[in-house]
Amino acid sequence: MTEKAAVVRGSSSGAGNRSPLDNQGGPNHWILSGHWKSPSRSSLVILWSLVVGHWLFSSASSAPITVGVIGDYGSDNIPTRQVAKLVKSWQPHFVLTLGDNNYPVGSAVTIDRHIGQFYHEFIGGYKGRYGAGASTNRFFPCLGNHDWGTPNAQPYLDYFTLPGNERYYTFTRGAVEFFCLDSDKNEPDGTSPESPQGQWLQQQLTNSTAVWKVVYFHHAPLSSGAVHGTHTGETLRMNWPFHQWGADAVLAGHDHVYERIHTNGIVYFVNGLGGDSKDKFHPTPVAGSVVRYSADYGAMRIDASTNYMLFRFFNRYGTQLDSLRLVPKAKADTAPPAGTPLRQGASTTR
Repeated sequence: MTEKAAVVRGSSSGAGNRSPLDNQGGPNHWILSGHWKSPSRSSLVILWSLVVGHWLFSSASSAPITVGVIGDYGSDNIPTRQVAKLVKSWQPHFVLTLGDNNYPVGSAVTIDRHIGQFYHEFIGGYKGRYGAGASTNRFFPCLGNHDWGTPNAQPYLDYFTLPGNERYYTFTRGAVEFFCLDSDKNEPDGTSPESPQGQWLQQQLTNSTAVWKVVYFHHAPLSSGAVHGTHTGETLRMNWPFHQWGADAVLAGHDHVYERIHTNGIVYFVNGLGGDSKDKFHPTPVAGSVVRYSADYGAMRIDASTNYMLFRFFNRYGTQLDSLRLVPKAKADTAPPAGTPLRQGASTTR
């Protein structure tokens, strides 16, 4: 959302009777001007409240945010602990997950040990045994196939309190609107672009006024992973027209690798190294694959404001292996061609 929607502008019936908050400097600039009647004390209080409220809202909506992004992490093991420690060292405003939150079958018996043990302080309404939760939810997962291993994914739905129907939903923080989807075949509202879920996303993206729009879900529509990659045809159902609908980036997991792909006008990330296991890559990468890594576990960090969105991937020891910065005025030109030199010493395949 932009701050313009929250501003109440003074009205003017003529040049000699202007409000002191007449908008003479564009939609987000206010100046004192003209001749106007001396207002009452109560009027000044109201006007000052509007000015202060506008400033606070503008500051909050344009302030940079930091987001931790983990995928395929839902196990109680040493790499999961180390990735969680890494993510929390960033002091993120909130955490996104890319599915498979609770191996092996999404059971109620294991869910708190696999999630709450590591991230309870981010979870709103937390009632588990590992400590205090968050007063306001700061943990936004998506469903993976392993979460659907228990009928209706009921333990997942019981454990979290999320927006919408809790399977797919949207929320805005700072300059970014995030759109969470359920990419599993068990999703009651379907997983095709024409399905109720697909039409919901198209409408939400169309209506969004956010500077940045990020879509995330579990089954990567494009991937060079050996196990679930594009060559298997397993996840082609999720190859939706995200760019045409207005998305800036797509995040997914399922393959336990890290990959950055530039195609169809936007950037796709595969981020499935959250701690459960590591996969290998298919010998032939997908078109547009720029960075591929699977040597160790890790997580993504997103930093975003109205002026930029920065995506980075770190291994569990804090070494940065990939970085991509997007800016609003050059979105169409931010995708480097395959083979562009990488930052921080990353290679195209590990």
